[in-house]
Amino acid sequence: MAIWDWIKALFSTPSSVPADAPKLTAANEAELSTSLTHLHPGESGWITFQEARLLFSPMDQDYAFGEMDDVGKSNLASFAARSEHRSSYSFMPMEERVYFTRM
Repeated sequence: MAIWDWIKALFSTPSSVPADAPKLTAANEAELSTSLTHLHPGESGWITFQEARLLFSPMDQDYAFGEMDDVGKSNLASFAARSEHRSSYSFMPMEERVYFTRM
């Protein structure tokens, strides 16, 4: 792999997350829930890391979803796994986003 290709790969979004994924509404859990139900199976959408932190984590910005935030990680996992959401989630730290992919 050429150095330039390696640098581009380092800063690119993983191929599992489309570049045109929609921004989900996430002012509260109910709005995020509604946004998730509008995604088709296999489709992804995202919210900001800050929105996820405010909705699911009791920790402050520097520690949310980190090693010591079992409550935040559990809340997010439970939300994504609900039968009406049927989604997985992934953190994209470089983008400061949390992506949800509908199953």
